Amino acid sequence: MKKNRIAILVSGRGSNLQALLDAIAAGQLEAEVVGVFSDKPKAPALARVPEPLRWSGDARRFPDRASFDAALADAVEAVRPDWVICAGYMRILGETFTARFRGRLLNIHPSLLPKYRGLHTHARALEAGDREHGASVHWVVPELDAGAVIAQAVIPVLPGDQPDDLAVRLLPREHALLAAVTAWVVQGRLTEQGDEAWLDGQPLLKPLSLDSAGQLTHPTAT
Repeated sequence: MKKNRIAILVSGRGSNLQALLDAIAAGQLEAEVVGVFSDKPKAPALARVPEPLRWSGDARRFPDRASFDAALADAVEAVRPDWVICAGYMRILGETFTARFRGRLLNIHPSLLPKYRGLHTHARALEAGDREHGASVHWVVPELDAGAVIAQAVIPVLPGDQPDDLAVRLLPREHALLAAVTAWVVQGRLTEQGDEAWLDGQPLLKPLSLDSAGQLTHPTAT
């Protein structure tokens, strides 16, 4: 059986990238990583894959965002990916890039979207007095963190929590969430139809949930 080809976009240490690599190695994700792409040439994430799979471009050396996005898109397209996953990629992708890969472009974001698009999500959740926090995997559209949400993982906000506490406690749930969603995506169970997330040929009325065992639960399940 032909394995799905995955391109992964990163900016930092690459822990979500590693979660996908681990899921592949464990036989939980029937896919292969065919390229890892970064806007930061010194991103530690790049060291997690062999050199032939790495591509990086210093975005600061490009005249504008559009020209960097075009170079990135060409490099990604060259590896013929079935799916493109933003796994800790911190630059906003322009409309031309998102249109080129629309319907096969995913992102993981550390908040319970639609809450707290953008940065500093842990601090913003605490400032708002939220009792729950979490992560979301969503389809990528030109508007920042605004695509249809596929699935979420939830953690409680505990008394005395600081932003770093939330970040540390959420991270393993992020990893499990991204691996679980990607596994269903490559199986063809999850698709983007218009502006909606669909599961098994039906629109999701609300996002899937990640249970304590790391499995995705349908919102209509009891």
